[in-house]
Amino acid sequence: MTTNDDALPDAPAGAETPPAGGVSGAEVRGGEARGGLSRRGLIGLAAGIGAAGLAVGAGAGSAVGRARVGASEASVHPFFGVHQAGITTPVQDHLHFASFDMMARTNRDDLIELLQDWTYAAARMSQGLDVSATGAVGGSPEAPPDDTGEALGLAANGLTITFGFGPTLFQTGAGEDRYGIAAQRPAALTPLPAFLGDDLDPLASGGDLVIQACADDPQVAVHAIRNLSRIAFGRARLRWSQLGFGKTSKTTTDQATPRNLFGFKDGTANILADDTAALDAHVWVGSGDEPAWMTGGSYLVARKIAMLIETWDRVRLAEQEQVIGRDKAIGAPLSGGQENTAPDFAATGPGGAPAIDARSHVRLAHPDLNGGNRILRRGYNYVDGNTGLGRLDAGLFFLSYQRSPDQFVALQKALATDLLAEYIRHIGSGVWAVPPGAAAGSYVGAGLFDA
Repeated sequence: MTTNDDALPDAPAGAETPPAGGVSGAEVRGGEARGGLSRRGLIGLAAGIGAAGLAVGAGAGSAVGRARVGASEASVHPFFGVHQAGITTPVQDHLHFASFDMMARTNRDDLIELLQDWTYAAARMSQGLDVSATGAVGGSPEAPPDDTGEALGLAANGLTITFGFGPTLFQTGAGEDRYGIAAQRPAALTPLPAFLGDDLDPLASGGDLVIQACADDPQVAVHAIRNLSRIAFGRARLRWSQLGFGKTSKTTTDQATPRNLFGFKDGTANILADDTAALDAHVWVGSGDEPAWMTGGSYLVARKIAMLIETWDRVRLAEQEQVIGRDKAIGAPLSGGQENTAPDFAATGPGGAPAIDARSHVRLAHPDLNGGNRILRRGYNYVDGNTGLGRLDAGLFFLSYQRSPDQFVALQKALATDLLAEYIRHIGSGVWAVPPGAAAGSYVGAGLFDA
């Protein structure tokens, strides 16, 4: 494997520099410089096999890394910044989404250490580097490698890794505030209420922590979650996860509007990355919002929505378009025009009936009929095999970012009479506070513990 070395202050002359926005050799733990994974993070990588031969010094004391072959700056997104990557970043083609619960008997230090270890590894992987300095083929041959290796030879492929905190992370148990953060829980961060049509699987809902990994290569996204899960060993366990393919929304003007599994264009009116006014109003937590540690962050809602594919496929085209409120071919509203033409809900069709049905999805969800309420969508299609009854287990893994979860709640309530409800079932759900981006030398969520 071809390797490149991160250029550190004491690196040998001629060493190559890391990709733009790359992770530095020293991270910060409790105000003191540190490099690499914590000892517990390394033990997590070695879980299941004796770690006597593990070269801790090599993994934790150096940030000299192995760049994956073909990693190019064109496919690299900076990890550190004001906001976390993976929100307004151009939507990639593949998703691996994972929810975690903290283990029993963990404490505040364990949680902080886990977030620091995750930040270190995520920052490296998003730059096309191995998960740690020793990588998949370095270190002791008598110990498991730090990196699982399935992404060797693959570029960063636009990988973004986004972290969030669930309501249950802030809960107290038996009068004990285990992590010392209950007082810092955002008032808006509460479990979502029950909605009409919910059939939620508790084993595919909620979670203390969440990681959203998106990339243009599915193996890169899976590699990220696999390695972050290994690092969490002994501190957090995987609660549930979801693979997604075929993005169902766009976040930049140069992206074409994608289609969902019902064959319709999805996310036509989504908030785009260059619409700073809309982002500030509807997506980013503002400086006047509470709590202060969430400023620059957002709130993530995930909904796993099963689509009754076989039933939908037997519906007449005219009725499909009536349900959605748009033309299936070009995505134009049924009131006329092109895809980006504003719907005219007062327009009438043959016989004087409304051109766009009053119960159509586009009408009920439109900002003009919801007090201007908007969200940033970032969903994916999914197919999880079949139901065992000759039907596809498929649907939409809906993801949205908003300044407050109340925006999603209001929108979902507005869809109570949606004609589309006959063809879908909401089977998974969750809400998480997504803190602002980490500054170089810090870690994701640091502001929560400094509050």
